[in-house]
Amino acid sequence: MKSVINTLQKENIISPGRISSLFFQIIVRLTSKEGPIQAAEFSFPKRVSIAHSLAILRHGKAIKHSITIAEGLTAVQIRAILQNDELLDGEVQPFREGSVLPQTFYYLKNTQRSALLQRMQRLMDITLDKIWNERDKIALEGLVHSPQELVTLASIIERETSLPEERPRVARVFLNRLKKNMKLQTDPTVIYALNQGKEGLDHSLTRRDLQFQSPYNTYQVAGLPPGPICSPGVASLQAAAHPANGDELYFVATGRVAITLLKLLKSIFIT
Repeated sequence: MKSVINTLQKENIISPGRISSLFFQIIVRLTSKEGPIQAAEFSFPKRVSIAHSLAILRHGKAIKHSITIAEGLTAVQIRAILQNDELLDGEVQPFREGSVLPQTFYYLKNTQRSALLQRMQRLMDITLDKIWNERDKIALEGLVHSPQELVTLASIIERETSLPEERPRVARVFLNRLKKNMKLQTDPTVIYALNQGKEGLDHSLTRRDLQFQSPYNTYQVAGLPPGPICSPGVASLQAAAHPANGDELYFVATGRVAITLLKLLKSIFIT
């Protein structure tokens, strides 16, 4: 109770001084049947009576803060966001890539970082379970074998394009390449192999970078990488689960796709 009173006096919600403090304690005891005081952060009017302030402390809605996890962030970047939020409490340990669903989350001051992370991961589990159960089984048959592989494919799509309408077509290109045992040869996997999910490279990808030996480098290793390269959003997860139709095997950064490399080159030169 003493800490509550000190805070209220510090914020000029009740008058300073010992007499005001004692009077507040007496009122709290006399009205104890109205409920306990909540340990939370509240907003008070500029002028408020003791009765009103107690009503807020007992029955008011605590202030909610928000934190936004953008699509395409890595586990390292998300952990840094949680660690740097001064309104959160506690530590958050490193966690599995792709286990968080990007979204805006609301929380109360002094919420444990680990508890907020668990909410983010639980939402991903629920969302992924639904999308996986509703996936296009024919399109993914023999190519994507598990929900985790779906997240991996979606994470590559997420990093390849930010345009929702392009994502199903990009998904189709990758699936067609997997079906023909062609390497995916996607730059975002090389970047992830080089920086392990930290900040972007300080240079454009080089031929030497493309030769970097890593299970995540899809220029060197066939098939999907061993895990996601970021946290994909719902749109990319849906694109991976429901790819567009077509036989395309190539695309460029604009999202243009083509069945053969020759047709792709011609389309680039035309535009």
